[in-house]
This record gives sequence, C-alpha cells and structure tokens, in this order.
Amino acid sequence: MVRWRAGVVTAVGRRWRGVVTLDVEVSSSVVRALAYPALTGEPLVGDRVLLNVGALEMGLGTGGYALVVALPDRLPPDPPVAPTRDSGHLVKARYTPLQALVLGVDEEASPHRAVMSSVDSIDGMPVVMADLHSALPAILAGLGAGGDDFTIAYVMTDGGALPAWFSRTLDGLRDHLAGTVTVGQSFGGDLEATTVHSGLLAARHVLRADVTVVAQGPGNLGTGTMWGFTGVAAGEAVNAVAALGGRPVASLRLSDADPRPRHRGISHHSLTAYGRVALAAADVVVPAPLPPSLAPLLDDALAVLSARHRIVHVPVDGLEAALKAAPVPLSTMGRGLDADPWYFLSAAAAGRHAAALLAQA
Repeated sequence: MVRWRAGVVTAVGRRWRGVVTLDVEVSSSVVRALAYPALTGEPLVGDRVLLNVGALEMGLGTGGYALVVALPDRLPPDPPVAPTRDSGHLVKARYTPLQALVLGVDEEASPHRAVMSSVDSIDGMPVVMADLHSALPAILAGLGAGGDDFTIAYVMTDGGALPAWFSRTLDGLRDHLAGTVTVGQSFGGDLEATTVHSGLLAARHVLRADVTVVAQGPGNLGTGTMWGFTGVAAGEAVNAVAALGGRPVASLRLSDADPRPRHRGISHHSLTAYGRVALAAADVVVPAPLPPSLAPLLDDALAVLSARHRIVHVPVDGLEAALKAAPVPLSTMGRGLDADPWYFLSAAAAGRHAAALLAQA
C-alpha cells in the first residue's frame, strides 16, 4: 500500500505544465519528488511535505518519483467557487485521498453542453489507437509527414498516469494538438470527459479534430500474462470508435529490439487487444517493407488479425526523417529511435495511414 515519508524541500527544480519537481531531504538523504500544484499548492524551499515513496522505492522507470501528497503546514486556499452542479461535479480519481472535482465537457455547467447533448457520431473521423503513451509523438510524426496541417486531438485513457500533467511528452506536444481530453479516472486535460465515447465526441465536435489519437497516459501496468495489462483498452477503443461511426486505425506495438519474447515481432499486447478485445473491424497498419529480423515473426500473428480486421501495408519511406524531427524525445521502455526503430516506425505508419484516409475523404 502507501509508503509514507515526511521531508523538507531543499530545492525546486524543473517545471512543466501542471508539475514541479523537487529535492526533498528525508532522513538525512535527498530524494527526487514531484508535486502537482493544482492538487497540493505550490511547494517552496523549506516547506515540510508528506510523500508517497512507493514507486520511488520500487525503482519504476516511469513513476520513479516520490509524490507530494500534501504541504501540511501551508495548505492551499480553496478553489474560488464551491463545488456544485453549476461549477462542475465530475469526480476523478474517485474515493482516493486526492480525488479531484472537475467540470465535465458535457455536464450542465459546461459551455459545450448544448453541442455535446446533440451529437451521436464522430462523422467517419479516423481514430488511431495505440497501446503505449510513447507512440503518441510517433503517430503525430506520421500524420504530419506529408506536410498536411490536420487538427489533431488526443484522448487520454486511464490505464497509466491519471494526471495528464505527468507527461512531459504531452507538454512538449501542446502546440501540435488542438487539445487533450482526459477520460475515465484520468484528469488534467483541456477537456474532461467520463468515457472514451464522450471523449471522442468532444474531440470531434468541441476541439473540431480531423483525426484523434487514443492511448493511455505514461506508464503501463502489466503482469506478463495474456490479459493482465492495461493496454487491452486499445481494443475497447476500437469498439467505441466503431459505435460512434468513426474509422478505427490500429497502431501495432512492433519490435525486434525488445528482449522479452512476448513483445518481439507483434507484441502480445496488440494481439490480445486487437485480436480478442476489438469486436469491430479496424485498419491494422503494418509498416513496409519489413526487415528480415521482423518479417518472419509476423506471419502467424497477421493471419490471426486478418480474420477480423483489414491489414494495411504502409510504406515507411521518409518516416525516419519525420521521427527525427519530432518536437519531443522518442523513448519506449528506455529505448530511443536508434535502439528500437520499428516500434516508432510502426506508430508513424499508422499516422500516415490516417492522413491518407483524410486525403481520400
């Protein structure tokens, strides 16, 4: 459960939207910590802080910070408006000590209520699904590789980080997105929605997106078993897109560099999400031409996926240059573009295919 510590802030470090990093002295040692000022207030040097150090002590790559839970001696002021149905009453991270009240895009007090209550379709909009948050900048690189200027939205599901603020990638992509919709228990986006379905409708009709990307926030919970991973939500997103009259595009998690057999070739995450969970047909994008290290690994997997989905082979010429020009660093499981190129090329190819669908519309 929670591993509690108390400490004192000794230095304030890097900032990005919604986040400040800290050095905190705890029992004569200094740990790196992360605070969300919107939840805790603004920490200053000398403040006593209460920390949750569980992820830090586990050595998690994505979540390896002590997290500031409270500034007990200097609590932040209450929000300017009391929580009512007129100010927003969606509760995210529900029934946890840091549950947050937000204004839902479709609730009564929202300026978008009239639009959201009148729509029931995303009008054939292409939607690219991905297993991991690290695919997001690669998909955007593929969307922009042809020089087209599309309006792109991101729907962030709640399988990884719940606060959108945690993502430095998302902060670096703000100028390239019309906005982020945080759905389910996730929060901190430009718009808040209850479900993937309402998030997709908001992306289309409030953010006016031409194309949307759906993926979880940073981090992925996985147990190494067939069903025990949060990326199954990519398959559920395929169903949501189809239910709303969109065009699902499945980005494959592909690698010849991952040392784990279950993730070599087409990851078992993609095979389970798209092959078992997704009940609607999607365009499953395969980058082409594949190198000899990958091609033999895909035959059986693609035969399984083709029973339900449309397999689309998308050329990758020019995509490496687009990926190298990405405005944020590319990294998945600690591997960058040079170390695991086909992971990123696969995601970029899905973006390129979505761009082609828009060109045909």
